[in-house]
Amino acid sequence: MVPIEVALSAAIGAQIRITTAAPAPLTYEGTLFTADPITNLIVINTGSSTASAGNYQIIPISRLQSFNIISLPQSNGESTFATAAPPIAPLPLPSFRQREEAAIRRLKEQELKRGKGVTPEAQEIFNALTRTMPGRWEGQDMIISESVVISKPYRIEDCRALNESVSGSAVHRVRKVLEMEKKKIELRRSSLHLRDTPAKPVSSSANVNGQRKGG
Repeated sequence: MVPIEVALSAAIGAQIRITTAAPAPLTYEGTLFTADPITNLIVINTGSSTASAGNYQIIPISRLQSFNIISLPQSNGESTFATAAPPIAPLPLPSFRQREEAAIRRLKEQELKRGKGVTPEAQEIFNALTRTMPGRWEGQDMIISESVVISKPYRIEDCRALNESVSGSAVHRVRKVLEMEKKKIELRRSSLHLRDTPAKPVSSSANVNGQRKGG
């Protein structure tokens, strides 16, 4: 006699009718979606054949009292996406391309924000400036807001207009931001230096009054 698990596996895709065992016997009729010998479960789609969502019932094989094949699956021996059950929707390729192009644009923008051959301090200054203004690297020059160039060593006096059409107020504004950010960076470095500097030990030969023991 063929084990029920083997018989069910051979009937995948067929229209079947199953009845569960007591004490609460139920009868289901639909398409056998799968029969899993590992979990000992079957899945049957009791929904309409024209419904795209389906109505799937998960039933333990051990609960089956009987099953009957109503009709075999209609197939010419070839399995395709069009004949898959449940139906496989087409992939949204235009959406995938848009996401790919957006990811490439982000990578290119990130690359423009990474200086080539510049010091960590220069990159830190650039990162600080571009938190509030658009910027990019052109060689080792910072281009801020497509109007102001900051050349190495990136001091206040190293800011200049990108071209003659740039107003003096634009350069002045970038200089003010650069000055502020450089002060913030210097303050952070001073704080880190103080934190990492070990405290100077107090000599054990001196008391609180500055007198030596035994004096």
